[in-house]
Amino acid sequence: MKAVVRANFDDSVTAYDAYEQRTGRFTALAELLAAELSARVDGPFESVLDAGAGTGASTRVFAERAQRTVALDISREMLRELEAAPRVQADFDHVPFVDGSFDGVAFTASLFLGPEPTVATREAARVLRPGGVVGAVAPLGWVDADGTDVFADLERESRSPTGADAVKTALADEFTVTTGTWRFATTAADVRRFHAIPAMAARLYPKLAAEERVATARDLLGGLEGTVEQRWRWIVGVVD
Repeated sequence: MKAVVRANFDDSVTAYDAYEQRTGRFTALAELLAAELSARVDGPFESVLDAGAGTGASTRVFAERAQRTVALDISREMLRELEAAPRVQADFDHVPFVDGSFDGVAFTASLFLGPEPTVATREAARVLRPGGVVGAVAPLGWVDADGTDVFADLERESRSPTGADAVKTALADEFTVTTGTWRFATTAADVRRFHAIPAMAARLYPKLAAEERVATARDLLGGLEGTVEQRWRWIVGVVD
């Protein structure tokens, strides 16, 4: 499973960056998550682990707020796009740092991509110092003006390996958590751009090869029009 995730993201660098340049979504999520984390600590962060850093949109946000930010990602190709912070290629289910190494751990749009969030959250708890905080963001989907899921009438559902509720439950097993929902106005064209990322098109067609799944997703979503709302669940936990 993790080898598949790695390969998907190795194939996704160009489309991932194109989506971020068009929407700024991952930067916005990181900025909101950073604010929630900062509100729960005394003083500035000394160190943050950006777990699932991708090409570094979230890392750059946390690097502005912490003395030391480390970008960790399973994809070497993703990490090659980031030069502004220390980079570690690793699985966040097996974090290569000693206990109590960080003040904060951030899973910005990443924890839902793994099949076993409980493993990653235990690792986060292990590498956090007393009083440390953890945060995660997971997609809730896209809805039209009357609140209907834009995938309701399509033959496929855009589904994460792990749902937002399971992400929240995993964090709540290790931390005292607070949660909420962020909403973004977006366009049908940007829904298509999101699923033009091979790793995200796998939400629709996980068994197809990268190019085929992107092409099939494009055909599926070709009829979407207008403005829709994208929703994300955020969860922030504090070490007990």
